[in-house]
Amino acid sequence: MKLEGYASMFGVADLTGDVVRAGAFRASLARRRTPLPMLLEHHGRLFAGAWTDVREDRRGLLVSGEIRDGQPGAARARQAIARGVDGLSIGFVPIVACYGAGGRVLEEIELLEVSIVALPMQPLARLSLVRSDFRAVA
Repeated sequence: MKLEGYASMFGVADLTGDVVRAGAFRASLARRRTPLPMLLEHHGRLFAGAWTDVREDRRGLLVSGEIRDGQPGAARARQAIARGVDGLSIGFVPIVACYGAGGRVLEEIELLEVSIVALPMQPLARLSLVRSDFRAVA
């Protein structure tokens, strides 16, 4: 199952008041040499697949990847999506942040993973494309 969506939006406060600035992921993405882990609900034992294309655009952090059969969280991730779960959430460590009126302003982030979640902290962080590849069986 192939997935795509925004894992984070720039300049939009999340439910805790945190705001991610454009460019916050740039250094982390430049250092990354392997696909980014796709987890279910930030649970390390529920590895579901990998995000193979992770990039910043003018709106936020756009991710695309796939659920990989045989991974511990793959079946549960597919079931969650089938039930309508479409939230995305970043697992990260803040590197450079300052405090604004409503919460943190995140200037630089070390991105660790992106999870499929039922309740994203950033309400606009959602899957926008879900595609299953069906193959004919002869």
